[in-house]
Amino acid sequence: MARIYYRCEPFSKADVTLALESGVDGVIVPRARVENVAALSRCTVWACEDVASVPLNAKADEEALLARLKAGETACLARGWEIIPVENLLAQADNVLAEAGSLEEARLAAGILERGVDGIVVLPEALADLKAIVAQCKISQGREELQKAVITRVEPVGLGHRVCADTLSLLKRGQGMLVGNSSAFTFLVHAETEHNEYVAARPFRVNAGAVHAYVRLPHDKTCYLGELAAGQEVLIVGADGQTSMTTVGRVKIEVRPMLLVEAEAETPEGPKRGAVFLQNAETIRLTAPDGTPLSVVSLKPGDTVLCRLDQAGRHFGMRIQEEIREV
Repeated sequence: MARIYYRCEPFSKADVTLALESGVDGVIVPRARVENVAALSRCTVWACEDVASVPLNAKADEEALLARLKAGETACLARGWEIIPVENLLAQADNVLAEAGSLEEARLAAGILERGVDGIVVLPEALADLKAIVAQCKISQGREELQKAVITRVEPVGLGHRVCADTLSLLKRGQGMLVGNSSAFTFLVHAETEHNEYVAARPFRVNAGAVHAYVRLPHDKTCYLGELAAGQEVLIVGADGQTSMTTVGRVKIEVRPMLLVEAEAETPEGPKRGAVFLQNAETIRLTAPDGTPLSVVSLKPGDTVLCRLDQAGRHFGMRIQEEIREV
């Protein structure tokens, strides 16, 4: 995920304010303005004079820039860069910055070698696109490959500690978090976006499941639901597979009656089975393939829900390659 900086040169107080409100990671302003701008927000503020804009016109330019980056300098690829030289730099340095003068250029910089540059420096000509650049290159986390699974079992299992993840975002119909007993089979647990006559909608909340369950995080990581904490970034997934990132504002862990939900998905290697423990209440829902929330109270064998399949094997949330069996 690329960090987003806005180069405000020539300086404009209104432009800096817009950039900060858009969620950039930092701004680049004339040295005489650094102290005043730094007082506006807790973010990175660099002096324009300290962030060189370096054009790449020949192989020698690429080699010279690489040497500067390895020496710890803050230098930025000037607008007009081409993909191959950027790929060469990314293969050898992890502090590559690139200028972008449009949303399309920012998208391109964010996707080079699938990981993108470390930072995108948005130029004033792209100010109108700045919010879209932040949304698509910083908040967006690409797509998850979701598929259909058929419910095979729904059974009350007594009391357990369940986790409500209250986020800093208002989620929409069709969105939720990927949760499951195994990281190899997670269910799209829907956010509490729906009203009923007894409980108001809480679209910032995902009543996600039991404390032991895995929840999928940004950057191909997982953690146990019981480990979630305020300030942690979590992955929000839509029924169409589109993902975004938000932050946990509060976690509520309480003892509640629970349900065991099991499902089966078809794969080229044959059927694959997964399970999740969810609170036994009408407001807790899984997600149908069309994005419709399905309450666990009315869920029955034969219903179809969305899930994500993966290879089992995690160590402290990081993917590992070893023989592992989860049941």
